[in-house]
Amino acid sequence: MAASTNSFLVGNNTTQMIPAFKPKSTSQSLLHLTKPNTFHLAGKTKPASVRCVSSPTQIQDGARSAPTGSQDRVFNFAAGPPPLPENVLLKAQADLYNWRGSGMSVMEMSHRGKEFLSIIQKAESDLRHLLEIPSEYSVLFLQGGATTQFAGLPLNLCKPDDTVDFVVTGSWGDKAVKEAKKYCKTNVVWSGKSDKYTKVPSFEGLEQSPDAKYLHICANETIHGVEFKDYPVVRNPNGFLVADMSSNFCSKPVDVSKFGVIYGGAQKNVGPSGVTIVIIRKDLIGNAQEITPVMLDYKIHDENSSLYNTPPCFGIYMCGLVFEDLLEQGGLKEVEKKNQRKADLLYNAIEESKGFFKCPVEKSVRSLMNVPFTLEKSELEGEFIKEAAKEKMVQLKGHRSVGGMRASIYNAMPLAGVEKLVAFMKDFQAKHA
Repeated sequence: MAASTNSFLVGNNTTQMIPAFKPKSTSQSLLHLTKPNTFHLAGKTKPASVRCVSSPTQIQDGARSAPTGSQDRVFNFAAGPPPLPENVLLKAQADLYNWRGSGMSVMEMSHRGKEFLSIIQKAESDLRHLLEIPSEYSVLFLQGGATTQFAGLPLNLCKPDDTVDFVVTGSWGDKAVKEAKKYCKTNVVWSGKSDKYTKVPSFEGLEQSPDAKYLHICANETIHGVEFKDYPVVRNPNGFLVADMSSNFCSKPVDVSKFGVIYGGAQKNVGPSGVTIVIIRKDLIGNAQEITPVMLDYKIHDENSSLYNTPPCFGIYMCGLVFEDLLEQGGLKEVEKKNQRKADLLYNAIEESKGFFKCPVEKSVRSLMNVPFTLEKSELEGEFIKEAAKEKMVQLKGHRSVGGMRASIYNAMPLAGVEKLVAFMKDFQAKHA
């Protein structure tokens, strides 16, 4: 079905576009986001009238001006939730009390009202544009984190006797296997556990099951700092690749057509905790096991355009602001360049320390997002973390299961934060070498 400029593909249906919400006031706004977006539909690129038109935000009773600088903020290297872009936070702050003249906050809106429908539709449109998501895929905004999808995937995609292959490169891949075992047969074709999760295997040597329903990977292991730079091909011609991209989602371009399903929690690169995004090929929807809870059934959420029940409205709104920001930066190719520069700076500092700092991960698969490192003198790690915090660099302690340090440098971490960390590392080494 061809879509007109005032319609939008949601789930399996082409539905009438909710008109852009019109503010009560026509005076100059803090935000004016009226540029039309485009997305791919049935092999064509059509303009989509998905926009949120802003109006003045009036804050009463003790209103004060929004901060314009970052002098009071720290460099937050947390693995998640990490920093959000400052301009996104300031936009949300400006509209928090009265969203674009609607007389209410996003947190107070009906999820079926025209105001929120314009928000979720634009968020999906911008995400489709960012990742160039083909029209053959549905985008679902869900809840429960990626961990919930460890059960949701086998429940929706296979029967109890079906086999699912797993490549396990870290803790999250391992957790996915353990949960899937409850709902299907599992086969770990490779695990990096014996090497303390520091590698990605050669794809040619993977002994995949010939009849595996799908092959599951975790594209970036947050805890261990291991990232796939390329992706394996599924042996079964009727199978497909599934990837947990929670911690590198929207950090670089991805060919969505290589996957049957891409999923992840939003709380790393694209929003606050509470939103889970599933991008799924439409022909894979509708085959859930009978025991599948209604809230895990992809068909239910697809048919209801992610509005079967009240979704995480404010989280989706924040994701939408982040998608806008990524587009304004020039898209994911430009974002990847920035991320590569930050990662190179930090990894080079580790290598140039001549063993004072060490990264255990094999160089070819080191993550652009999560950089684990240790000190040659492990007794100094506590002091390192404490002194860094005094310099407004926080959340550098490694995961409790690994130890050491970890610097997570997601999209919103500015280059200045990595530069400051590198300078601190050099000073610390000079004092303690």
